[in-house]
Amino acid sequence: MSGDVRRLAAGYLRDGDPTGWFEPLYAEAGAGGAAVPWDVPEASAHLRAYPLPPGEGRRALVVGCGPGRDAEHIAAAGYATTAFDISPTAIELARDRHRDTRVDYVVADLLNPPGEWRQAFDLVLESNNVQALPTSIRAAAIAAVGTFVAPGGTLLVLAAAAVAGGGDGPPWPLSRDEVEAFAGDGLTLVSVERTDASGSTLPSRWRAVLRR
Repeated sequence: MSGDVRRLAAGYLRDGDPTGWFEPLYAEAGAGGAAVPWDVPEASAHLRAYPLPPGEGRRALVVGCGPGRDAEHIAAAGYATTAFDISPTAIELARDRHRDTRVDYVVADLLNPPGEWRQAFDLVLESNNVQALPTSIRAAAIAAVGTFVAPGGTLLVLAAAAVAGGGDGPPWPLSRDEVEAFAGDGLTLVSVERTDASGSTLPSRWRAVLRR
């Protein structure tokens, strides 16, 4: 992860505000003073490689959408897509970049989401967000993600995998136990794959599929 992320996160983590650094990061990046390391030209390669179920007539939710690349990919597959981020600047950026979008971009907090989102989405994508959160709130975040999945729906979890000798975060890559912990609130773990991501600063990746 970039030095900008760790520089900004350090003070907020010290002050007991583990999610407060996201908005300053996007704001500084908008002013040219920082880089958002996950702001890349395409949707996640692991998302693009996943065979999405047919989207027509189904709803999708993208957790921590950032600039919106993953959300746009899912919407292009036919899903009525909602995407949220805790950072208002990130949501403004996503809307600005995708002027003709069908995605509903919303400012929201994973740890205090709208009540109407409970079990409301046929597809939920959690891609690389929980790994940016410290252990003090990680279990609560994992539990919250699963609550969005509708009966019969799918949760797709993409994350860096913890390896020996990992450094200080964020991010804090997920252990196998943490990936399996998404199987709460009536969700069943269908598959967990661990793959190499050669050339990446986070060289091992999880892709987990869960269903309600």
